[in-house]
Amino acid sequence: MLQRRKKEFQYHANKYNVHMYDFRLILYVWVLSIIGILVINSAADGFAVKQLMGFIGGSVVMIFFSLIDYNYIAKFEWFLYSINIGMLIAVKLLGINVNGATRWFSLGPFGTFQPSELSKVIMLIIFAHLISEQKEKINNLTTIIKIGILYVIPMLLVALEPDLSTTLVFAFLFCTMMFVGGLSYKIIGIILGISVPLAGLLIWYIQQPGQILLHGYQLQRILTFLNPSDYLLTTYHQQYNSIMAIGSGMLTGKGLNNNTITSVKGGNFISEPQTDFIFAVVGEELGFIGSCVVLGLLLLIILECLHIAKDARDMKGRLIASGTAGILIFQTFVNVSVATGMLPNTGLPLPFVSYGLSSLLSNYICIGLVLNVGLQRNRR
Repeated sequence: MLQRRKKEFQYHANKYNVHMYDFRLILYVWVLSIIGILVINSAADGFAVKQLMGFIGGSVVMIFFSLIDYNYIAKFEWFLYSINIGMLIAVKLLGINVNGATRWFSLGPFGTFQPSELSKVIMLIIFAHLISEQKEKINNLTTIIKIGILYVIPMLLVALEPDLSTTLVFAFLFCTMMFVGGLSYKIIGIILGISVPLAGLLIWYIQQPGQILLHGYQLQRILTFLNPSDYLLTTYHQQYNSIMAIGSGMLTGKGLNNNTITSVKGGNFISEPQTDFIFAVVGEELGFIGSCVVLGLLLLIILECLHIAKDARDMKGRLIASGTAGILIFQTFVNVSVATGMLPNTGLPLPFVSYGLSSLLSNYICIGLVLNVGLQRNRR
């Protein structure tokens, strides 16, 4: 027995290279999360304590997942897929409805839970495994269709909640993993050649009377983006106020916990500034320098994920790390673009900064998986 335990110890010692534990990535995530807590506390009352608890719990979860072999988790892909589908169906049937969308489970005094956030992590693991298993046949039409159908099912369930913004995250994640998985440039070119004209046709169609693809509020947001001056006093006012708030921060900002009547919080110019429009608060209170610090930290996190992906021991690890980078890139780009008026208003949180325990937890799980990929770089 002693000999067996000695062999097990040796196996685990060889399995991970502790010197490869990416403490820089953890530091970047923690600093950004702490900035997020401070900005949330300044944006609205009553949310910072919950975000702090999410930060502590997320850190524990991150470390836990960093020490579990991602290959072991991926072995349960069909069980995880079933859990994912069941969770998304359950929230549609049993979840709470807020402003016409059924996306959350009520957890009583603990707030709410958004299954689509956890679903992103599950999809990342499952399809990193499936794509890596089919990497030799990734350019086979049958393989693409099979993987695509499996991916579209949960994505449609999210779209039916409805949650268009998270659906777009799913779509971007799929494109990222298929590209990293080795999809040929010829196929990518064909897809782009079809998609670009279709996108133009879609924009024309949704503006026609009687269109059935988008809900009323979704259509209104797109029309607002296309013709902002026509909606300045109605649906565009939040984005307009967000742009004014960011500009008013100038170089160094007005300072945290600013309650002047002309501020986002003091003037109540933006509803729920602690979530989708948190970057407006960052720009106003921390200024251009603070905004650059936040975006710089996000860039460093993304670059660390890509660096780990480059040196991953196998395709599965490369897909997990690059998929995590893809999620962070897309959500950061959309959140900042909405706050600065470059995209239609849509609800995506700024990673590690916006208030939202479901989003924070899913991001920390993803970072934990990336850390585990990094720990196994010596086994490449």
